[in-house]
Amino acid sequence: MKNNYKMILSYDGTKYFGWEHQPNTPLTIQGKLEQVLSRMTGQPVEVIGAGRTDAGVHALAMVANARFETELEEDGIRDYMNRYLPEDICVREVRRASNRFHSRYNAIGKTYRYTCYVGAAKPVFDRKYVYIPEERPDADRMRAAAAFLIGTHDFAGFCGNPRMKKSTVRKVDRIEIAEEAPYLIFTYHGTGFLQHMVRILTGTLLEVGYGKRTPESMAELLEAKKRALAGFTAPAKGLCLIKVDYD
Repeated sequence: MKNNYKMILSYDGTKYFGWEHQPNTPLTIQGKLEQVLSRMTGQPVEVIGAGRTDAGVHALAMVANARFETELEEDGIRDYMNRYLPEDICVREVRRASNRFHSRYNAIGKTYRYTCYVGAAKPVFDRKYVYIPEERPDADRMRAAAAFLIGTHDFAGFCGNPRMKKSTVRKVDRIEIAEEAPYLIFTYHGTGFLQHMVRILTGTLLEVGYGKRTPESMAELLEAKKRALAGFTAPAKGLCLIKVDYD
């Protein structure tokens, strides 16, 4: 009998074309997981993720689920997967879940972290996981701008998909900007995020920090709902999915 298993994963997204498997490349997180589980069970296995991280984006605790039949216990499944997965993907935990559990539909919130490096020296060992801004931004100006973005809004102007047909209304209840030398860390929490939304928010806030925009202009961007008016899309390598919330 097939059981539903919940998995918590960490991965370095540097060389991958995102989470979702694609027909022309095996280099996706979902694709690698499905290959290993199919090998373990001898049958095709579909892995469902809590989100679809973009190419180059990392995860500390992505949640996924899959239904399959195996004689292995939960820790045995974890150990098998880690034995055959590449070194940049780790299964941290496997637990049997209820048949109704769905990692994406049951998620009620997500936390993302975007990291900038603002030190004087080159970040030799962190270079794959941080973005180096063109200049040091003013954190207080960015915090003032972030206050306009908190709440339930139509974030169409911060969506990277111009053909988005579903609702672009999302609730963002926390944006923190912390200066932890030599890093500048943006933390976002909300019920969900649109394609490229966190990276566009970060790029726009950085432009406020550079003095290219005013904090008050965030209200105008929300009202305009036009992607072309918002800031640049910050590079993927600085973004990491930190946590997925469930009831």
